[in-house]
Amino acid sequence: MESSFGLLLVLITLAFIHIVEAQDGKGFISLDCGLPEDQTSHKMTGTELLYSSDKDFVQSGKTGRVRENPNNYGETYLTLRYFPEGIRNCYNLSVEKGRKYLIRAYFVYGNYDGQDIKPVFDLYLGPNLWETIDLQRLVNGTATEILHIPTSKSLQICLVKTGNTTPAITALELRPMGKESYLIDTGSSLSLLFRRYYSASGFQLRSTDVYDRRWDRFFIKEWTNISTDLRVKIGNDYIPPQEALKNAATPTNTSAPLTIYWISTNSSDEFYVYAHVAEIKDLKEDEIREFNVLLNGKLYTSEPIIPKKLDLITLQSKTSRTCQLGLCSLQLTRTERSTLPPLLNALEVYTAIQFPQLETDESDVDTIKDISATYALSIINWQGDPCVPQQLRWDRLNCSIRDMYTPPRITSLNLSSSGLNGTIAAAIQSLTQLETLDLSNNNLTGGVPEFLGNMKSLSFINLSGNNLNGSIPQALQKKGLELFVEGNPRLCLSDSCRKPPEKKFHMAIVASVVSAAIVIAVLVLFLVLRKKKSKGINQPPRTSTEEVTFANKNRRRFTYSEVLQMTNNFQRVLGKGGFGLVYHGTVNGHEQVAVKVLSQSSTQGYKEFKAEVDLLLRVHHTNLVSLVGYCYEGDHLALIYEFLPNGDLKQHLSGKGGKSIINWSIRLRIALEAALGLEYLHIGCKPPMVHRDVKTANILLDENFKAKLADFGLSRAFQGGGESQNPTAVAGTFGYLDPEYYRTNRLAEKSDVYSFGIVLLEMITNQPVINQTTENSLITQWVGFQINRGDILEIMDPNLRKDYDINSAWRALELAMSCANPSSSKRPSMSQVIHELKECIVCENTGISKNRSLESQEMNVSLDASVVPMAR
Repeated sequence: MESSFGLLLVLITLAFIHIVEAQDGKGFISLDCGLPEDQTSHKMTGTELLYSSDKDFVQSGKTGRVRENPNNYGETYLTLRYFPEGIRNCYNLSVEKGRKYLIRAYFVYGNYDGQDIKPVFDLYLGPNLWETIDLQRLVNGTATEILHIPTSKSLQICLVKTGNTTPAITALELRPMGKESYLIDTGSSLSLLFRRYYSASGFQLRSTDVYDRRWDRFFIKEWTNISTDLRVKIGNDYIPPQEALKNAATPTNTSAPLTIYWISTNSSDEFYVYAHVAEIKDLKEDEIREFNVLLNGKLYTSEPIIPKKLDLITLQSKTSRTCQLGLCSLQLTRTERSTLPPLLNALEVYTAIQFPQLETDESDVDTIKDISATYALSIINWQGDPCVPQQLRWDRLNCSIRDMYTPPRITSLNLSSSGLNGTIAAAIQSLTQLETLDLSNNNLTGGVPEFLGNMKSLSFINLSGNNLNGSIPQALQKKGLELFVEGNPRLCLSDSCRKPPEKKFHMAIVASVVSAAIVIAVLVLFLVLRKKKSKGINQPPRTSTEEVTFANKNRRRFTYSEVLQMTNNFQRVLGKGGFGLVYHGTVNGHEQVAVKVLSQSSTQGYKEFKAEVDLLLRVHHTNLVSLVGYCYEGDHLALIYEFLPNGDLKQHLSGKGGKSIINWSIRLRIALEAALGLEYLHIGCKPPMVHRDVKTANILLDENFKAKLADFGLSRAFQGGGESQNPTAVAGTFGYLDPEYYRTNRLAEKSDVYSFGIVLLEMITNQPVINQTTENSLITQWVGFQINRGDILEIMDPNLRKDYDINSAWRALELAMSCANPSSSKRPSMSQVIHELKECIVCENTGISKNRSLESQEMNVSLDASVVPMAR
């Protein structure tokens, strides 16, 4: 007994030491951004981790303190650093190359500036986009977390301005991870989706996690909680907190599986799943707990799992998995011989992020930083990676970017008129791929170094306008090297400057003549290049018969350089889809456009690009987004649309992003206009088309809230009057997807009708299309349940504040449920939908005239016959 007690005491002591070591945070970097200068560090309450000022890790920005703290954040999150100057501002952190790190960043606005203008900006990890931080949507602040393996000894985390708001950051944390944990494919990083432990009671766990991870408690009523007071043995590098492992969830219905659902916002997202399992119950001799693990319906482990008594098993992803149509599930199902239900202690799910862009060659980066330090340069955009992304490349240099497998190299350095003092920095010779060097018009002294002549790639050197002395080294007097040295009065062009004094006058004349000749040559060259450039600007966009051709030439074709110009180097992001990012742009100096650019990591590519262009080139309707032009140049694919300033319908139902919530009359008009666009695709196009991705996010609104359907990359032709005879690969967005199409792979216009019905239900209720927290998880199930109770007030969006005609609302609801009928034969056509929506609008307007004041009639919807689609 005493021996057992002694062993237990030793184990507890070791555990305590382990926890204390975690809180000491060996290798941890914890930055309290914007910490006042008179306070260099402090300990975070709860974790007792030491947080330091960020001033030594960033070269720019100003400090502030939140004025509003509705979430009662602790002291660490009440200061911040904001960046009113420059496009890209970066933190530079020293790390261990090849070591896996947990990186966590916090962002709280808290009206620190008193302007109540919440920022939206991009967060970069080195040269790659990590995430867009949208504090207009996440008004109370947000945190983002990633597991990443740095490829160099320096890690740069950058805030990039994308609009008119000012980026700001509250805290930044780096935690080195166990080397045998979270094994992932090369080139991937893991963005945390959720990390949970399963217990019927408790709070977020953090302070006892050796890696300072945060574990959220999760439990639902269909589960039973089991727990233990004993310690669970951990034999791997994941090391979840004991508080997480001492609890587990099992299904209350012992024959039922234990299922965890989550939703992928993008069907192309790839996931890594780490499930932590330990048996914490004393089993009887005749009891067996054995279960299979399935991820999205497929076996996740090759053999059934038998949890070990008080011994952790971590089921881990070897490769990433995708979720079909965006609905993901992890299911633990008992085997036939098992007498007990499955259990789960804790679960981590991450989204894989591909960071395709390699960092600039590490030796080039070290060299350019050395040069910057030597001359005490202060160039605002010399932060982050020097070469990539191209739109954020440092001023005064150029780079070569061969392919995605080769690090970029610096090929040109122009420090002309930069106020340089001292000698020519020896570090320059380490830029082994340098082709052009311009150090003119500075105050450089000393001799011209011979190493410049030994740089094999260097073909142009401009040292004019300095105070250099001595003679030109022989190595620089080689064929093929352009050397400019005029304006250095103490610099000798040859050994003749050492001859008797009477010859100096003649040497001066020769030098003057040579200098004059060089100046004239440079001037002529400048004028010729300028003339060529001006001609190039006025040339029409390049086309090639060898490149792809589309249905017709009615839309303008842009070059990639024109796309860069119209988007101001992709400065302002409007949104993101499966195809890629959408940017704001301007053509013809005034016409606003939306530019959708194909992402190199997008699962949609040329096929979807061509499908969308083909469709939009040959259709035209007032309720379809019109195509201004496109770009197809090498790997650069872009679509240029008309710009719709009021964004998408989904934002206006919820009011997210500062969008106004639209009233019932406008919702009915938007529904009608979207239906007219769909009817045109179904009966006005030759051949007829099915959109296949009808949803509120794909209904865009102009300045007058006129609706236009967008995103036609998944659209397909079908045989008019019925369904497609050939099976079609299922595509769309889960929740809006026609279940009959999903089951049969047969495509028909009624598939769009189903999706439209879901859209109409969303407009009526403002409920999520899928809600995992309720028993009736689908919006059709939830509405059906409420209809049976007979109270439409419980169904209608409370944001409407009962400002609608009840009869109009009932008609719209019945129409929506009819469209969303599981059987396509029982759904109306879009022409019938349009007729019913017009009746709803008449009913609404009649109700307005009877029951409301004249002021409320300003938003009435007129039924203009001219909007009925006609084939073109």
